[in-house]
Amino acid sequence: MKTHAQVVIIGGGAVGCSALYHLTQLGVTDAVLLERDELTAGSTWHAAGNVPNFSTSWNLLKMQRYTTRLYADLARRTGYDINYHVTGSIRLAHSRDRVDEFRHVVAQAQAQGTEFEMLSPAEIVARHPFIQTEGILAGLWDPYDGDIDPAQMTQALAKGARDAGAEIHRSTKVTAIERTAGGEWRLVTNRGTIVAEKVINAAGYRGGEIAAMVGEYLPIVTLSHQYLVTEDIPELVARGAARLPLLRDPDVSYYLRQERQGLLLGPYEWQATAHWLDRIPDEFAHQLFDDDLGRLEKYIEAACERVPILGSVGIKTVINGPIPYAPDGNPLIGPAPGLPGFYHCCSFTFGIAQAGGAGKVIAEWAARGQPEWDVWPLDSRRYLEFANDKYVLAKAIETYQYEYGIGYPAEERPAGRPAKTSPVYQRLRDKGARFGARGGWERAVYFPEAGDPTQPEVSFRRPAWHAAVARECATVEQRVAVLDLPGFTKFEVTGPGARAWIDRMVAGVVPREGRSALNYFCAPNGGIVTEMTVTAMAPERFWLISAAAGERHDEHWLREHLPDGAAVRLENLSARYGSLIVVGPRSRELLARLTRADLSNAAFPWLSARPIEIGYTRAWAMRVNYVGELGWELHIPVEHLLSVYDLLWEAGAAFGIGDYGLYAMDSLRLEKCYRSWKADLTTEYTPFMASLDRFVRLDKPGGFVGQDALRREAATGPRERFVPLIVDAADADAAAVSIVYEGRAPVGLVTSGGYGYRLKKSIALAYLRTDLAVAGKVLEVEILGERRRAVVGTEPLYDPGNARLRA
Repeated sequence: MKTHAQVVIIGGGAVGCSALYHLTQLGVTDAVLLERDELTAGSTWHAAGNVPNFSTSWNLLKMQRYTTRLYADLARRTGYDINYHVTGSIRLAHSRDRVDEFRHVVAQAQAQGTEFEMLSPAEIVARHPFIQTEGILAGLWDPYDGDIDPAQMTQALAKGARDAGAEIHRSTKVTAIERTAGGEWRLVTNRGTIVAEKVINAAGYRGGEIAAMVGEYLPIVTLSHQYLVTEDIPELVARGAARLPLLRDPDVSYYLRQERQGLLLGPYEWQATAHWLDRIPDEFAHQLFDDDLGRLEKYIEAACERVPILGSVGIKTVINGPIPYAPDGNPLIGPAPGLPGFYHCCSFTFGIAQAGGAGKVIAEWAARGQPEWDVWPLDSRRYLEFANDKYVLAKAIETYQYEYGIGYPAEERPAGRPAKTSPVYQRLRDKGARFGARGGWERAVYFPEAGDPTQPEVSFRRPAWHAAVARECATVEQRVAVLDLPGFTKFEVTGPGARAWIDRMVAGVVPREGRSALNYFCAPNGGIVTEMTVTAMAPERFWLISAAAGERHDEHWLREHLPDGAAVRLENLSARYGSLIVVGPRSRELLARLTRADLSNAAFPWLSARPIEIGYTRAWAMRVNYVGELGWELHIPVEHLLSVYDLLWEAGAAFGIGDYGLYAMDSLRLEKCYRSWKADLTTEYTPFMASLDRFVRLDKPGGFVGQDALRREAATGPRERFVPLIVDAADADAAAVSIVYEGRAPVGLVTSGGYGYRLKKSIALAYLRTDLAVAGKVLEVEILGERRRAVVGTEPLYDPGNARLRA
C-alpha cells in the first residue's frame, strides 16, 4: 500500500467503489480505497438489487436515473460483464391520494426525459399477467426499473477504477484517523499508514464508527430488512427467458419481482427492528440475522392474494440483513464541518439504486469543491445536535414503517418529537396549535377552531387546515398577529475586519449601522449557497440571520472562509435568542403600548434595526418580515420570550390580536414572491436566474465570492429566470416540482406553490426559460395530471409598491 494519496475512500461497497470510479473519471487517479473485509461486505452483498428511478424528490429522481443509465452502459465501459435486467416496474395505487402522488411524479420524470406513464388496471394485467387487480385504481409504469447483481456491479466499478490507475486494498481495516500538522489526514490501518489530502467515509452502516474517529457524530442506526425467495414456479419456467416487470404495492408496503424462475418478496413491515444499539460487532461482514418471518406474515398473505402464483410453491431462501438508516431514510453525503478535506457518503438505505449518482456527487465534491446538483435533502449537515441516538432510533423506525408512504406536500409525522421547544410552546399547545418540526424546533403550523373541518389532514389537494390558514392570513392583513419562530440561525460577527470580510462574502451591499439588508452568499460558480439578513448593529458588530435548518451548513460555509488572525470573530448565538414576529396594520399601535421606543417611520423606517426595551428585557427589533405587512421581528433573550409573548397578547386584545403559523406564513410570502432557501434558492441557481439582480453589485471594488462567474453570466444573460405565475387551479395548487409547459414542451419548474389568501388566487413560483419570463405570457402548469392555465405575473404580486411594509 502506498503511503500517500490525493484521496482515500473508506469502504468497499457499491457506494465506495462508485466514488472511486467517478474520481478516476474526473482525472483523480491518485486515489486509494480501503476495505476492512472483501468488496461488497456490509449491506451490498445481500441487497435485493432493485434499481428504481421513482422518487418524490426532484434531485433524488435525477440521481437515481443517472444510476440506471450508468448501469446500462457499465459492462461496456469497464469490460466486466454484469447481470442487469431492465424489466420495467409497476407501482399499484389503491387510493385517490396515491394516484395523485403518481401523477405528480410522472410529470417530474417526464420533464427529466424518463418516460413514466400511468396505467389502467387492464394495462397493468397486460404487462403482468399473473396479477389480480381488484381494488386497484391505477398503476405507474417505469420502463427503466429492474434489478442488478450488486456484487457484479460493485466489481465492475472497482475494475473500472483500477484500470484508470486507482488502488483498492482489501482486508485493510482503518483503526485510527489523525489530522497532520500540515492539514492532511493520517489513516492508521492494520496494514500500515497512509496520508491523504482528502478522505471519503463510505463505510455504510459503519459510517458512524469512522466519523467517531475524527470526533464527529453521524445519525445512523442499523435496522434489519428481510426478503424471501421462492422455489421455481412452473408458470415462470414456462415463460422461458421472458421476465415479469418488478411489482411494488406501496399501499400494502412490499416489492415483488422475478428472481431466476421464482419470485422475490420484500416487505417494509410495521415491526421495524433495530440492531447493534450499543456497538456493531467487529467481525460482522457477510453474516445475516436470524430469520423472523412472523413479522412478514400479513404482507406475505396480501402479496399471495395479489399474485396467486407466489403462494403456489415453497420458500427457498430468506435473507435478513443489516441496512443503515438516517432519520429520514436518505443517505448522509457531503463535507464534514470543521474537518477540511473530510467527506461523508454513507448510510444508504437504497444503496444499489443510488450508488451511481452518489458516487458522482461525492467525487465532484472532493475533486471540484461542489457537485453539479444541489443535494440538500441528502446533505450530512442537515441534522443538528438534537439528532442523537434516541431521536435517530425513533425516526428511523418511523421512516422504515412509512418507506412506501405517500409523499404528501405537508405532513408532520410524530416520531422523535418534541426535540426542541420554545418557551412559548406550551402556551401555543394549550391554545390548540398544530405543530411541525423544522430544524428540530417545534413550530406552530396552524391554529384550528371549533367547527373547522378535520379531514383530510394531509392531501395533494387543499386539506382541512385551509379554513384555519385563511383566518390567520386575514388577521395578519387586517389587524395584528404574532408568530413564535424559534430556531432562527443567528451569527454575530465582530472585529475590525468584520465589515470588509462580510463585504467580500456577499454579492450585495453591507448595510450601514442601524440597518438590515437581505444578502446572498455565492459559490465560486455563482450558485446561491445561502441567503441571510445582515444587520449592522455597531461599526464592528453584525448579525447574520438565516434558516433554522441551515445552521450547520451556514456555519460551515462562514468558518471555512474566515480570514486568519483575530480581525474577524464569529459566534453562534442561535440558542440564546428566540424570535417573535409581530405583523399587521396595527402592529405599531400594539408595540407602542409596550415600549417607549419611537416606532414612527421617521425614527424607525423599514429595514432598520434598533434595540428596544420591552417588558423586563432588551430586544433587538428589526423592521423586516416575511409576510409583506407592517411589522417587526423581535429577537429576545430566550429567558424572556414567554413573558414578552404574554405582554403582546394582553395588550393586543384591544386590537384583535391572533396567532398565525407556518402555513399562513408560507401563503403570505408566496404573494410577495419571497424566496425560500433550498426550495427556490439552491446552488443550481445564480442570483440572476433567481431574478435577484438588485442584490448583486458586479462593480464592487473588493470583489466577492462568485463575482467572476456572475460577470460572465451577466454578459450572456441567464438561461432561466424566476417568476411568479397566477394559476387557474381547481382544488389543488401547484406543489413544488410541478412542471411548466408551453404547448407540449416543458419550459420551467415550479419551486414553491400554494394558495394566496389575500389575493384569493393560486400562486406558483417558478424558474422559466428566459425568453418566456415575460409578464402576461400564458403558459400551463401540470397539477396532478391536468394542465392548468398559468399567467406570468410581476413581482411582488401583493402590494407591488410595498406601501404596507412602509406604512
